[in-house]
Formats: sequence, C-alpha cells, structure tokens
Amino acid sequence: MPKKLQRKIPVPKSSAPAVASPSAGGSGGSGGLSLFSRKRVTPRVLAEFTSQLAVLLNAGIPITKSLRILEGQMPPGPMKRIAAGLVEDVEGGTSLSEAMQKHDVVFDALYTNMVRAGEAGGVQEEILNRLSGFLTQSEAIKARVKGALAYPVAILVVAILVLLLVFAFVIPKFKAVFEATKGVMHWTTQLVIDIGEHLKVWWWIYIVTALLVIVLHRVLMAKAFGYRSFMHRVALRLPLFGKLIHKSLVARFARTFGTLIQSGVPHLDALDILAASTNNVHMKSAVGDVQSSIREGAGFAVPMGESGMFDDIVVNMVDVGEQTGELDRMLTKVADRYEIEVDRTIETTFKLIEPVLLVFLAVAVGFIVFALFMPLLTMMQQIGKR
Repeated sequence: MPKKLQRKIPVPKSSAPAVASPSAGGSGGSGGLSLFSRKRVTPRVLAEFTSQLAVLLNAGIPITKSLRILEGQMPPGPMKRIAAGLVEDVEGGTSLSEAMQKHDVVFDALYTNMVRAGEAGGVQEEILNRLSGFLTQSEAIKARVKGALAYPVAILVVAILVLLLVFAFVIPKFKAVFEATKGVMHWTTQLVIDIGEHLKVWWWIYIVTALLVIVLHRVLMAKAFGYRSFMHRVALRLPLFGKLIHKSLVARFARTFGTLIQSGVPHLDALDILAASTNNVHMKSAVGDVQSSIREGAGFAVPMGESGMFDDIVVNMVDVGEQTGELDRMLTKVADRYEIEVDRTIETTFKLIEPVLLVFLAVAVGFIVFALFMPLLTMMQQIGKR
C-alpha cells in the first residue's frame, strides 16, 4: 500500500451513520430529502454513480465537471438532486467528502471516510473504484438471498391461500351435507370443521395479534438492549439460518475492514466505522473488544478469538496479516472465502427448505381431504350393506 495513504484521516463525530430525519444534513439538500432518498436511492444506483465518477476522474476530468456530467445524464429523481447539491458545494470550495456528509442517508460513514482517505492520499479514483466494487458485491449477496427466498416464499403463500380457500368455501358445504345425513363424524372431520368454525369467527384476532407482535418486536429491538441482544443470539443459533447469518456477518466485517485499511483509513478509525455500521449486538461487541485491545497496544487475534464470532482460521489469518504487514490482503482473503461459503450455504439451505414446504403443504391438504371424505366413505359403505 502506498505510504501516502498512511497519514491520519480525521473522522469527524458526524460521520457515524445517521438516522434519517428531517433535520439531517445541512444546506446541501439532505434535509427534506433524507427520508425520500433512503427509500429511492438504491445500492445499485449508488454503485453506478460511484463507478461512473471513478471513470470520469480517471480520465483526467476535474471533479466539478465530472459531477456536472453525472448530474446531466441522470433521470429526474433524488439522486439527480443530490448530485446537483454536490456540484454546488464542491464549486463553493467544499471537499467532496464533506459535501457527501450533508447527504448522510445516502453516503454513509464507510463511504464518506473512504472518499476522505482518497482525497488525503491523492488516489480518489482508486478509492471510488474500490467503493463501487464493495457496493456491487454487497448488493449481489442481497440479490442472491432474495432470489433464493423467492420460491420458498411463493410455496408458503400458495399453501396458506389453499388452506384459507378450503376452510372458507369447501368445509362449510361439507358441513351442511354431514348435518343433513346426521351421521357420526370421524374425529378428524370434527376437528377440521371446528377449526373452520373457529377461524370464521375469530380470524381477525390472529391478524391483530400478528400485527401487535410485529410492532412490539420492532419497538423492543429499537429500545431494549437486552431483548435485542437475546434476539441476535437466537438468530445466530437458528438451525438452518444461524450459520448463514454468522458467515454473512464475518464476511461483511472482513470486506469492510479490509476495504477501509486498503483505502488508508487508520485501524482505530476503521473500527469506529465498523462498530457504527454493524447492527448485530454481538459483532459490535467483538469490534469493541478489538478496539480496546488496539488502544492498549495489543493485537487483533486474541480479542477476536475470545469473542466467539470468529473461528480459528479467521483469527490465524488476521494474526499472520498483522505480523507481516498485510492485514488488508488477509482480510480480503477472509472475505472472499466467507462470501463463497455464504453462497454455498444459501444454495444448500433453500434447497432443503423447498421440499420441506412441499411436504408440509401435501400433509396439510391431505389431512383435510382425508377428514372430509372419511364420512362420505362411511356412508357409502353403509348404503352398500343395505
């Protein structure tokens, strides 16, 4: 890594990821646009903007002209307005990183500090290329998860709709037939009819309860640290998804930390950004332990190993990287390895979920069919005996 990137990059207090609010930002236009920007400026749009800006700067075009070119070719929308605000601020003498900080809902702490490192080291194009690759990779992982979830979710929705239609339209008709014949109903038939009658009267209770549980969960996750810590621990121990969540956290830690170090951000400042941008309580705690160790003059490996969030391979690779002065390269290798494992885990997990959901649907529908036709078969046998 070039020595010119090793200088101290100041990380101002306001560079932590901001919570979108009407007061966020300054005169650059983030204020009233923050909530809207967060909804509309997608990671893909931000990655394209970053990549195109890097190409223009690499071609030798000045930053103000590059921003004007990007603003001119963008379709109307929040990103175009943000680009216009960046042009105005940069032409007024503000640095690009400071101008981006005014739009902190779109450009988070990781983004602005990497741009600041590029400005300090004189390698802005290279930093923007790294940022573009980082954003594209993160979005690709999210897209793979969403793609893998699509089929199981579709099966689950179909299963629920089928069951609701059966309970709403089919069971009442069969009930009328059974009551007319006054025959003795099989226990399975009685159970299905009772469930149908119960849902017919009390369906709204389940919807209200589900909504209340969701609202209460979100409030507790936002306000109660103990509850949030418990839920994050449960998530890490889930039978199928726990490993996927854990590997994703480690991959993101390694990719973000490695990218920041490569960009010239000092270790403690990079860890500050990591801690601020990590949602999982236990990963945040692990990052805090590493920070404390670094401040005391110790290394990375011991606190990482004691945290329980990193396996021996990661700890040893980081230890070797620290000793050889190639920590950024080792972190990149860790990120590559874990992202491959995340892909494999996604594929394996969701391939297992699909047949489980199909079996569930088959068993549920089969039980209802058996319950409804059992009395009819009994009646047909009785008629045959006569």
